[in-house]
Amino acid sequence: MLKFYYHPTPNSMKVALLLEELGLPYEAISVDIFKGEQHDPAFRQINPNRKVPAIVDDGITVFDSHAILLYLGQKHGRFIPDEVATNAAMLSWLQFVATGLSPFSGQAIHFLHYAPEALPYAQNRYVKEVERHYQVLDDHLSRSAFLAGAEYSIADMALWGWANSAGFILGDKGLTDYPSLKGFVDRIAARPAMAGVIALRTKHQFKADLDAESRKAMFPQNEVTVA
Repeated sequence: MLKFYYHPTPNSMKVALLLEELGLPYEAISVDIFKGEQHDPAFRQINPNRKVPAIVDDGITVFDSHAILLYLGQKHGRFIPDEVATNAAMLSWLQFVATGLSPFSGQAIHFLHYAPEALPYAQNRYVKEVERHYQVLDDHLSRSAFLAGAEYSIADMALWGWANSAGFILGDKGLTDYPSLKGFVDRIAARPAMAGVIALRTKHQFKADLDAESRKAMFPQNEVTVA
């Protein structure tokens, strides 16, 4: 059975959505990043970069959320368009999320919620970039049902992972400034596969407090060593 290593982060949840859409049986294995379980030697054998998600499928290990989406989509022949132009569009938007929305969102969350001190320049820089990416997406989705056109694809699942967490960056207003993007997220939330994703969120208990030990586990490179 496929093993799915996860913490309920946007990157993990996009993979969970694909697993549920494919209807694949899988074993969900929690990796509590607030407790530092990503640094366990056994998990480092699966992902040397010490991040979730990762999968082990019939002895094949795949890490990085977009690598997993591509691997599973190609293996099972679903959610990856066959037509050349549509496939090119899917890849373009998949990478737009991977190299743009995802890292800028992660940095915005870090400086808004996890940094030990408020850094207004960093907060403004990353939040404004998130908003810029959302505006690009909203403009596109005002003309297209899904990112690659009429066909639902892994690029849409990648986007949903982050857009579903927009409130963590943009506050109570969430995606209200981006009505086409909000409608997109709502349509995906209504899909039958979402029931399994929601159930997965409550399957394991994860540490919630960002205390000193959690900071050390999450950001070990920030620890000051004294010679």
